[in-house]
Amino acid sequence: MKGIFFLSLSIITEAVGTVMLKLSNGFTAIYPTLGFAICYLAAFTFLSFSLKTIPLSSAYATWSGIGTALAVILGIIFFQEEISMLKIVALLLVVVGIMMLNKGTTRSDQGSETADTTSKAV
Repeated sequence: MKGIFFLSLSIITEAVGTVMLKLSNGFTAIYPTLGFAICYLAAFTFLSFSLKTIPLSSAYATWSGIGTALAVILGIIFFQEEISMLKIVALLLVVVGIMMLNKGTTRSDQGSETADTTSKAV
């Protein structure tokens, strides 16, 4: 459960950092640039904490995919970026892909966790 919490914090701080990157105007605006740096440092720190309990393939796919979807949504809300049916379908495909990847990872990890606990018990 801690892993999911840290992964969620990582996704949120990465998305906020991406908005700050846009606002930094090519690193010419100091406060958004500092916000970007702080948010990305926090995002990678939280991601590393989540990797203690979540497999790398699941954590990174979720982090990058959901972070991308959140960045698109924030771009639409704050920067009036265009929304189209193609964007909506693409975002749905990203989410479905992450769900499928995590489903496959869960099945294979259950077998490895059983093997790990068996070898530790011996």
